[in-house]
Amino acid sequence: MVDNPWMLVEKNVPLQAFNTFHIVAKAQALVRITNETDVQEVLQDPAWASAPKFVLGGGSNIVLTGDVKPLVLKVEVMGRRLVAETAKAFIVEAGAGEPWHDFVAWTLAQGYPGLENMALIPGTVGASPVQNVGAYGVELQDRFESLDAVDLQTGQLVTLNAAECAFGYRDSVFKHASGWKDRALIVRVRFSLPKRWTPVLGYADLDKKMAEHACAQPTAQQIFNWVCEIRRAKLPDPQVIGNAGSFFKNPTVTQEQCEDIIARDPRVVHYRLADGSVKLAAGWLIDACGWRGKSVGQAGVYEKQALVLVNRGGGSEATSATGGEVMTLAKAIQTSVYERFGILLEPEPVVV
Repeated sequence: MVDNPWMLVEKNVPLQAFNTFHIVAKAQALVRITNETDVQEVLQDPAWASAPKFVLGGGSNIVLTGDVKPLVLKVEVMGRRLVAETAKAFIVEAGAGEPWHDFVAWTLAQGYPGLENMALIPGTVGASPVQNVGAYGVELQDRFESLDAVDLQTGQLVTLNAAECAFGYRDSVFKHASGWKDRALIVRVRFSLPKRWTPVLGYADLDKKMAEHACAQPTAQQIFNWVCEIRRAKLPDPQVIGNAGSFFKNPTVTQEQCEDIIARDPRVVHYRLADGSVKLAAGWLIDACGWRGKSVGQAGVYEKQALVLVNRGGGSEATSATGGEVMTLAKAIQTSVYERFGILLEPEPVVV
């Protein structure tokens, strides 16, 4: 349905193909965003200017619990390019709608290493700063340069640097009501990739790969390949089994809290951080509570990695897990982990 000469608003759009859990739901209204002008036209349209809005990227970090009533802004801004060079770095830019993994592969093919540890993370480039994605010792904030976003209140295009994004562990200013939550639509992201590249190693899975291949100094491409192999062995492909990746954040506790847990269960997997705190492996905590392979309705805990919740029913309306089943399972896991370890796990996905 065409609501005005320049903007196509699609009605009652099925969203199971637009969320990696493949939960069945519909957008009451949806507009595809291919550039910042599209956003500004939505904001100038009298029918939609003041309507609630929901920004949707790759749908890899959401749980849909029903049809989406706000106007869905489906981000499809594409493009990848080198925008500048400094003495120390390549500055590369990608449209917010670019698939993250494809962008990482492209940077390596162009000779710009630095993102290889974050290979195969699902979702889009535009969502990566919101979550401050990270894996195997590298976080987005380590490689971030700046981003462009449209202010959904004013229609203005703004540029934010790393400090203005206020990155934390799987956190940013885009997740807080006091910041840019529900207010910014990211259109482009730029990364600073080091010319004097050194590998980021030190994780057991990568150490095993180095030993297997008798390679003490892997290239960026080797690390990329290894990370892909590791993730594929541990995590389900969303195209085959619906999921949103790691469902819970790894909790951080004090040294004293960790020692208390170790005294009760010395096998607990933990990593000491530079500030003296200790990060615990959420997947291990869930596994220790006996959740691996268990289900609530069609929502289940993945057999190979307890940190991942999956849709056992596929994407058809008749058999798919519902968002309610996923959240019921998540809350049951939270309760049992809290009762055993005194730790409240925090979900990573956004519940819609």
